[in-house]
Amino acid sequence: MTSTLLEPVAAPPEPLPAANRRPQRIRRLSLAALLVATAVLYLWDLGASGWANQFYAAAVQAGSSSWKAMLFGSSDAANSITVDKTPGALWVMDISARLFGFNAWSLLVPQALEGVAAVAVLYAAVRRVGGHWPGILAGAVLALTPVASLMFRYDNPDALLVLMLTAAAYCTLRAVEKDSAAWWLPLAGVFIGFGFLAKMLQAFLVLPALLVVYLLASHRSWPRRLLQAGAAALALMVSAGWYLALVALWPAGSRPYVGGSQNNSVLELALGYNGIGRLTGDETGGLGNTNYDAGWNRLFADSMGGQIAWLIPAAVILGVAGLWVIRRAPRTDRTRAALLVWLGWLVITGGVFSFANGILHPYYTVALAPAIAGAVGIGAALMWRSRNDIRSRVVLAGTLLVTAALAWVLLRRTSDWLPWLAPVIVAASVLAAVLLLVVDRLPKVVATLALLLAVVAGSAGPAAYSVATVTTTHSGAMPSAGPDGAGFPGGGHGGPGGGHGGPGGGHRNGGASADGGANAAGGQFNTTNGPGANAPGTGTVAGNSQAGNPGGQHGGPFGSVDPGANVVAALKSNARNYTWAAATIGSDNAAGYQLAVDAPVMAIGGYNGTDPSPTLAQFKTYVAQHKIHYFIDASVMGGMRGGSSNSGSEASSEISAWVKANFTAQTIDGTTVYDLTAAQ
Repeated sequence: MTSTLLEPVAAPPEPLPAANRRPQRIRRLSLAALLVATAVLYLWDLGASGWANQFYAAAVQAGSSSWKAMLFGSSDAANSITVDKTPGALWVMDISARLFGFNAWSLLVPQALEGVAAVAVLYAAVRRVGGHWPGILAGAVLALTPVASLMFRYDNPDALLVLMLTAAAYCTLRAVEKDSAAWWLPLAGVFIGFGFLAKMLQAFLVLPALLVVYLLASHRSWPRRLLQAGAAALALMVSAGWYLALVALWPAGSRPYVGGSQNNSVLELALGYNGIGRLTGDETGGLGNTNYDAGWNRLFADSMGGQIAWLIPAAVILGVAGLWVIRRAPRTDRTRAALLVWLGWLVITGGVFSFANGILHPYYTVALAPAIAGAVGIGAALMWRSRNDIRSRVVLAGTLLVTAALAWVLLRRTSDWLPWLAPVIVAASVLAAVLLLVVDRLPKVVATLALLLAVVAGSAGPAAYSVATVTTTHSGAMPSAGPDGAGFPGGGHGGPGGGHGGPGGGHRNGGASADGGANAAGGQFNTTNGPGANAPGTGTVAGNSQAGNPGGQHGGPFGSVDPGANVVAALKSNARNYTWAAATIGSDNAAGYQLAVDAPVMAIGGYNGTDPSPTLAQFKTYVAQHKIHYFIDASVMGGMRGGSSNSGSEASSEISAWVKANFTAQTIDGTTVYDLTAAQ
């Protein structure tokens, strides 16, 4: 064989002329700028929010010290009960905590990086059909969506969910391309499966859009399309189902109780509490029907509008107009496929969110952000490229004016915050709209400036809300994006039943709050008095509840617990001699004490205090075996449970009554505790 060393070496390719290299350099720099700016936005002062959602932070704390707790997503390292979700999102944070130690940064940095990754994947998906600058626009829209700037800085599972869904959409669009590899669609199924491990059935809402688009737009024959769809379904079932099988087959006596279920069943959790129950409101152990604002306008109403609504009309108008422009394209057209993916995702998920009767928090709307951004990026590009047609110019101008009008409405809900912003957006939008109508007659430089003005005016509202979000600390189970006062009518950040600004309690603009009202079991609460009145809401927090402070800390009905120093000292005393340093009703209550004490605290009844874990008999056994040191008097959302036909187990109430009848109460830092090693 002749040595290749003797063969002539091919001449290197001729270097590109400087004029041709410059656009490539600009594209690389602009993409780098987008990702760096997104990272700065999501990482800025990230540790200021502390543990953010203590419920998940405590589970990460447990998982960082116990492999079993990590595997099952236990609320405590002694593995009494799990969180009420599959633990996929926790695993990422658990690994970070094991590598870098458990602290606020190791907890939240993975979430921020997932946000940067989601922006990068969305850019890649849009660039393949729309080009570089539409990809940049789509990535920027996602990055600057207020609820995204909140949840990619928070320890809830929504960050991983959004990344997985965006990756699944990217893989689906790759699968419809000509001569694409056969594994792209099964890979999309894998990403949906991982999304299920983050937030269960919510991940499946995008499935109809992805499946229909693939079947309609694929270059393959119908038999091969169906075969690929079957392979994707199998990949999804394996990637999601292995964990369900693991939990179902694991002996119940050697694993934690499945939080959120009434029968210690992960299938019940997936299909009931976190499944159909979210649609119907029939969630045993949940909060009952919460459809106080269900309807077509829910996404634009006070609770959700400032989180996500800013560019929904723009996405729909530009997306539909884009479909009209390419209406004569072949069935396999990639641009049409992409628009159908993003619009289908938006319509299906948005429709479910609008009319769901079960538990639905405003921050769930972050799942709509990639769909909105993708439709805006591609639709705007199609309109701009066909701007010589008056109809396209009218669409661009009209979309901008509709966006400005919506920004006016949303910004006026917080009229005491940046009151000049809404008029400026409207004025700039009107000017840009006029220029867009005649853009075909303008010099290239002026036309480009008009386009930039339109982009800035259309994105100014959500961008300002995002900046306000990252410069304000948030905590609790129900955070809201935007400045103080954004969210529910009459106040700041929270949800129904109390908390900051929620109906029935809370504060606005600096007023103090006990995160929803007095402790229903202990009959007391501690707050710092302020201009806002404390309304008798129904949320409850044991111990010294965090009140409103000058830094603007936000919580919800399940507020963050800030135990007093003497309580912490008492719980730490001889904590190593007990399996649980303490027990209290509700996971949020338990999490606050556990994070402060750095020892397992049993969450009686799980998140809502309605799970039959432990039963009274089991609790008595633990006490007799000296496994629990203290019982902390607390309750969870007591006012919303009473009399409900689906209120779940009463085990927590039975345990509380038994403790009060058999042990002596003592008050430490305003918190009522019972030493379970010293009976009356």
